[in-house]
Amino acid sequence: MKRIVKILTLVLALSVAVVAESSAQHTIAVTGGTGFATARPYPAQEMKAIWGTYQAGFSWRYYSMPRFIACFGIDVELLQRGFSFAPYPYLYESKKEYKYYTRKLNSIVVPIVWQPHFYLFKNHLRIYLEAAPTFSFNFSSKFYNEEERIYALNDDGTTSTGYPAIKEGKYEFRSERDNRFMYGLRGGVGFDLIFNQFEFGMRAMYDFGYSDILKNRNKYYSNNIDGVEKPGENPFMISPLRSPLDNLTISVKLGFRIGKDGFEEWKWKRPALPKNKEVFKYTF
Repeated sequence: MKRIVKILTLVLALSVAVVAESSAQHTIAVTGGTGFATARPYPAQEMKAIWGTYQAGFSWRYYSMPRFIACFGIDVELLQRGFSFAPYPYLYESKKEYKYYTRKLNSIVVPIVWQPHFYLFKNHLRIYLEAAPTFSFNFSSKFYNEEERIYALNDDGTTSTGYPAIKEGKYEFRSERDNRFMYGLRGGVGFDLIFNQFEFGMRAMYDFGYSDILKNRNKYYSNNIDGVEKPGENPFMISPLRSPLDNLTISVKLGFRIGKDGFEEWKWKRPALPKNKEVFKYTF
């Protein structure tokens, strides 16, 4: 946890330094929202989305002089991700009867944002698109297991290891099985209402994962081994070859523009270059 605090402090310090050194428009904001999380395992599994995931964080945007209308930004967020799948769907007659294994992960995500946008209603409304590569660190996780067939149960309810079956608990990250650092792409759309130096907005974002939460079994042959005290913590008999995570989030934003310079000072035109005057010389 101390390492996470140091990373957040460094990112915020760099943002403040950039704001202090530059003279164009800057906006800092707090964001918060909710949505759903899922995964795209390969080979495919019977999946369902996890609704009610959270997102909270800070954002910084740098609006340069509008030679073309776009801005640069960096966010630091807490994002809940995860997946839920049915290990044995063929044992049930309908999807309503499926028993699911669910994992929820808490992550620090840092998107590096490019935001094309335009203004309406005398600069009181900003409509924008967002595109960003994302880098994240998974710092904690929990699992919830509905499927008893994952366990090798004895008559007394214990597992073959002698420990009781655990339906939920803290998921232990292991270097041969789990990836803590991940990366992906984000796309989004949103709007901001601007009043003096304050901004209020909403946005919808989709995080498309490229890295895998579980390491490829072709590279790590021992990544399916469970801990003895937590049978059922990892329900995969054979780890999937791919396991990227996706999130859809709808969030609100409350921002503040640093400096009192308004849009009038921001409007400027490129000065016209003087034309060369050609003079014909009659003498040689």
